[in-house]
Amino acid sequence: MTDVHHPAPTALWPESIREHWKLFLIEGLVLIVLGAAAIVVPVLATLAVAIFLGWLFLVGGIVGAATTLMHRHAPGFWWSLVSAAVTIIAGLVLIGWPIAGAISLTIVLAAYLVAEGIASMMFAYEHRTAMPGRWGWLLVNGLIDIVLAGIIVWILPAGALWALGLFIGIDFAFGGISLIAMALEARQGAPR
Repeated sequence: MTDVHHPAPTALWPESIREHWKLFLIEGLVLIVLGAAAIVVPVLATLAVAIFLGWLFLVGGIVGAATTLMHRHAPGFWWSLVSAAVTIIAGLVLIGWPIAGAISLTIVLAAYLVAEGIASMMFAYEHRTAMPGRWGWLLVNGLIDIVLAGIIVWILPAGALWALGLFIGIDFAFGGISLIAMALEARQGAPR
């Protein structure tokens, strides 16, 4: 019988996390594999990210331009057309000169890591009761994100070519570890 003041461990976990702990485990494993690959070949990972984003911008800009041109009489037509053109140009620059784009992307990565680090630490703090044995992993992941952002700013611009791939790899690996820890904790509370 469960004490009213001390709920059973299964009551602490949201039902969706307990039911889908295997998906969190798989996601964690995939992140660790991708992270390890990016750590081993960080320059290739950096160039892949720059080129991939370039293609996303290029396709998005072309679709935006086509949509805008089909609606010439819509309000904001010229602003929409300018936005599409800027997106296309950004895509072409990233595809054509991925090394130059790596510096800008590395700065964006630093900003992302700060935001992600703060969000991870807040998530960990909010779930410290539900995950008493594992919430520390999420907190550490957030702290690592903020430290990585500081290192990125410190090494710019010389380290931009390898930093993006390396730090994405480290972030993925630690994110994967935290998801695996959460999944294993949730598994213990999952209905049998």
